[in-house]
Amino acid sequence: MSIMDQNGGSVIAMVGKDCVAIASDLRLGNQALGVSSNFQKIFPVTDRIYLGLPGLATDVTTLKERFRFRVNMYTIKEEREIEPETFAHLVSSTLYEHRFGPYFCEPVMAGLSKTPSGGYKPFIAATDLIGCLNFAKDFVVAGTASEKLFGVAEGLWEPDLEPEDLFETISQTLMNAVDRDAYSGWGCVVHVLTKDKVITRTLKGRMD
Repeated sequence: MSIMDQNGGSVIAMVGKDCVAIASDLRLGNQALGVSSNFQKIFPVTDRIYLGLPGLATDVTTLKERFRFRVNMYTIKEEREIEPETFAHLVSSTLYEHRFGPYFCEPVMAGLSKTPSGGYKPFIAATDLIGCLNFAKDFVVAGTASEKLFGVAEGLWEPDLEPEDLFETISQTLMNAVDRDAYSGWGCVVHVLTKDKVITRTLKGRMD
């Protein structure tokens, strides 16, 4: 068994038309033993960036606080809000610093980047546990159900989805993928980021 599978859990981020969505399941387990059905794996970094942390639960908590500290330091020094691309590299460098004794998390990032014209464009990225960045134009996945998520997302995702359609697509992708994984599931939470608001919905799933 990999240490990445100890607590289970899965995260997915998807790109839409001027919007982006990130979703995770709610299960925390000790391998096959269920511990909690309301474990938070997605955290707001700024109003326009959300971070998903699947992996070992202790490192999820540690990294959340570590990133919060580094983002606050950036904001104080630069006197501006961090952009999603910059945050992705901050995550990457933080993990790579610990490459010889890594944090057992595979972060997934979703956000809206400011364009020179003043608009917003969707941004998603994921890294492995030592910070190797993976930028994508469609979706990124991580966690114990990542193979199943890839399969369902390949079939359901389409370019330029409106926020409501994107919510439906990411929800169906996650709910159907985690049903095929014993270490993920027990409902999910979905965040859809648009230029003027963040829509958060919690969905009930199978509890078996």
